[in-house]
Amino acid sequence: MKLLIEILLAIFLHPLAWVLCVINIVGRTDLSGLWKFLWIIITVVWGIGPILYILLGDGAFW
Repeated sequence: MKLLIEILLAIFLHPLAWVLCVINIVGRTDLSGLWKFLWIIITVVWGIGPILYILLGDGAFW
């Protein structure tokens, strides 16, 4: 259920989803600076970017 809510949030409220992704990315200690930068750039893509981060980047909004 949480995944469905995150996907809908990423599609319809992208600016909020992007901010939540960036907060999560910056706070992660398992990523290097380059990976953090790349994930921030990837999540800019409307709708699909945050979804990719959730599914492939082992990320979360909260």
